[in-house]
Parts: sequence; C-alpha cells; structure tokens
Amino acid sequence: MKMKIGELAKVSGCRVVTIRFYEKEGLLTEPERTESNYRLYGGKDVERLRFIRHCRRHGMNLSEIRELLLFKDNPNSGCGWIKTMVETHIENVTAQIESLTLLKENLQSLLHKCSGEEQFCGILKSFNEVDDCTFCKNCQERSPLTDIRRNNICAIMP
Repeated sequence: MKMKIGELAKVSGCRVVTIRFYEKEGLLTEPERTESNYRLYGGKDVERLRFIRHCRRHGMNLSEIRELLLFKDNPNSGCGWIKTMVETHIENVTAQIESLTLLKENLQSLLHKCSGEEQFCGILKSFNEVDDCTFCKNCQERSPLTDIRRNNICAIMP
C-alpha cells in the first residue's frame, strides 16, 4: 500500500521534516513520485524509518546509522564492528553518568550553602570561588578530546 509523506509520518511517529531530512541524508531511499510530484512510500520505507528511529533512540549518530543500514542491506562480513560500536556507546553513557553524578553532588553541595534567608547567597559566593571548585577542577582534568569523554557534561562545559 502506497502512502504520502503525512501518512508515513503518522504511521512511523516521525515528523514530516525529519523524514525529508533522512531522505536528504541518504538514510531513506528516494521515494517514487505521483504525477503531482507527491512522494509515495511503502512498507519498506516504514520499516526503514522505524529502524532509523530505533537507532537514534539508542544514541546512534547519522553516520553510524548509515553504516548499519549499508550492512543491513548488504551483509558481506562479520558484525563484530557493530558490537564494538555498541560497546563504545556504553562507555560514553557510563562517562556521562559519572559526570552527571559529579554535577549532581556539586549542586547538592551548593544547595547546602544557602538557607534562602540570607542577604548574601552562599551559592552566589561559591560561584565566585572558581579556583576552589572541585567540580570545575575535575572537569579540567578530563580530556574533552577522547571518544569516551567527548559527550560528557565536563567536555561540553567551557
């Protein structure tokens, strides 16, 4: 059964603009067109779009999804590289969790420095003491260039 892009969006739970973006990026094949130039999609397009969305929910970037789709369409070797890709994602998530845990602990520490009743806020005072901030020092010690650390909170903070 053929459907227009709006119907595909409803069936897949994906926005029309995102479907067009995935087409532009080469993740979806060029759809056939009606005489009025409307895009027409079929069941394979729905399946492929759901696959892409599932990958995105698991943190895969577009180039990784492109590689996965190529392999899915033409499996010509072992899939060990896919396992390695997922292991790398696990390492990144672990690093993000560690960094967010440190951030939470630091924020809780800041919270205890303010009663909410004082004229001079202890939190604001702490923000002035940049050189004494353990969280900031920890962020500076982490290398933002490594694959594992590139997405963690410290790496994205200036």
